[in-house]
Order: sequence, then structure tokens, then C-alpha cells
Amino acid sequence: MILITGAGGMIGSHLIDRLSCLVGKDNIMASYYKPTIDMKEIEGKAIFVETDVRYFEDLYRIVERYRPNFIYHLAAQSFPALSWDRPQETLETNVIGTANLFEAIKLIRAKDFYDPTVVVACSSAAYGYVSEQEVPIAESHPLLPLHPYGVSKAAQDLLTYQYWATYGIKGIRARIFNTTGPRKTGDVCSDLTFRAVQIEKGSIPPMLRAGNTKSRRAILDVRDLVSALILLAQRGMPGEAYNISAQKAYGVDEIIEIIEKELNASFDVQIDSTLLRPKDEPIILGDSSKLILATGWRPKHDLAATVRDMLQYWRQKLQAGLDSNKLKPVFAH
Repeated sequence: MILITGAGGMIGSHLIDRLSCLVGKDNIMASYYKPTIDMKEIEGKAIFVETDVRYFEDLYRIVERYRPNFIYHLAAQSFPALSWDRPQETLETNVIGTANLFEAIKLIRAKDFYDPTVVVACSSAAYGYVSEQEVPIAESHPLLPLHPYGVSKAAQDLLTYQYWATYGIKGIRARIFNTTGPRKTGDVCSDLTFRAVQIEKGSIPPMLRAGNTKSRRAILDVRDLVSALILLAQRGMPGEAYNISAQKAYGVDEIIEIIEKELNASFDVQIDSTLLRPKDEPIILGDSSKLILATGWRPKHDLAATVRDMLQYWRQKLQAGLDSNKLKPVFAH
């Protein structure tokens, strides 16, 4: 049995897509709370249960009943910008939620044999500021996060190590760098591709809003991330941290160029101050060599392919009558 927490998020939904084909829907327990995706898109692909990971008893009952051999802990408040406005909820979900999962495993182990592998979705946001000279970032880089979300992910990361070192619970720290794909909301690629499709359909003027256009990000396709997570569950070493990153960093202008090429169009770009963060990393690019050495993983999708699929996804959603207000970021646990 496999447990996926945070099944209502973009990453969780794609993990369900993949695992349901590999092990069958009856072998996947998927918890969700305030989903950020359309749950109809993964309907019938797992056993679903609504669970807020901030509450220990609810999470404990699931783990106790199903005793999953593999747990993918993805449940999180995953929007850095919103963490400035709601730091308490961010910390409760990401830190307390992680502690609740490990405490549930520890409690079960105290009375019976239970030895699951837990892949925890940590984040490159825990690294914080990194200069041009320090990229690509290795796992040995200090954790100096710049926003409450990054702080929560650093704490989650260290909790995973602590429960392995102290109690022998097989936690693996997957330090996920910027990842996007169909169903994603609240990041630069999803915002730009959605607005581009609106422009394509004539719904809005040919103008794209952007935040910090000087920052650069390595942007990984979610399907490549899913492959890495599955490989880590099989081949990763407990207690270890593994960067999962694309191999090239892109600026916002480069992303827009890819979109323009795909649509054979040209857009005006305007800076929107509401999209700027109080503090932002100038470049985020990870060294994934440790992951590659341990698992043989390699990304298979370039950003152009990812953008192409996202454009098609938004076309389908708008064709189906998607309300643009549903794209506003919400908390997914």
C-alpha cells in the first residue's frame, strides 16, 4: 500500500497518475485538504480521504489502518508569497503536519513492527540566498531561508533527518526545485501560459503581467519530478537529502519567448508590483548529481515541451468553461 499526502496538489495528482498505472488504484491511499487542482481529473485513480495533516488523530488513523509501505509526504502550504501573509498556517501545515506523520509512525512502531519508507517533499526554498558563484547548489549548502515558507521547509527537512537519526524511521529528503506542468497554479509558468491562452482566445488584451523579471529559475517538468520521487523511494538512502532540479535556469523573458514562439505571437510585458516578494532569491539552480548517481534519474522534458503542454491544458480548461477566479492560489494540505 502507498500513502500520498497532499493528493489535491499539482505534484500529488501527477504522482497518482503515474502510480495508479504501476500498482493499481486500490493500492494507493490519497489524502487531500483544500485541493488546488480539479479533483475530477484524478477521480477513480486512488482511494481518497479528506484529511488535514495539522490534526494528529486523523492522520494517525489513516497510517494505523492501512500501514503503507511507502509514504510520499507532499501535503503543504506551498505558496511562498502567501507565507508572508499567513506564516502561522504555513508553519502549522508544513512543520506540525510533518511531525504528526512521523509521530504516527513512531507510535505504531512502539507496539508493532512497522518500517515504511517516507519520501518527504522538501524544498530548495530552504537554501535561501545563493550567489551566482555558488550555483548549482549542492546539498551541503547551508539552509538560510528568506521567507516563512522556506523556514517551514527547512524545519521539515531537519525533522525528517531527526526522526531517522533518533528513531530509525526511513525518511528521505527530496529537495525539490522549481517544478511546473499542467494543473499548476500560482507560479510564473502557469500564470503566463494561462494569460497567453486568454490572449489567444481574445479574452484579454495582448499584455502579460510579470513580477521580478531579473530572477532566474531552473524549472523542472512535474513528470520528471514524479520519476525522481519514485526512484528515491526505491533507491534513496534514509536520512539523506537529494536535490531534484532541472539543469538550466531561465529568466522570465526567456519563458515569454518560448510562449511567443509556441503561439507565433508577440506580447507587451508589464511589471506588476503585487507579484513582487519582499525578499527573493536572484537565481535558483540545483546540483542533482547525487540523485543521478544514486538512482540513474535524468529529466526527459525540456521547458518548451512543458510550456506546450500547459498551453494545451489551459485551452481545454477554458473550453470547458473554467472560471479564472479559480486560479487564485489557495492553501493545499
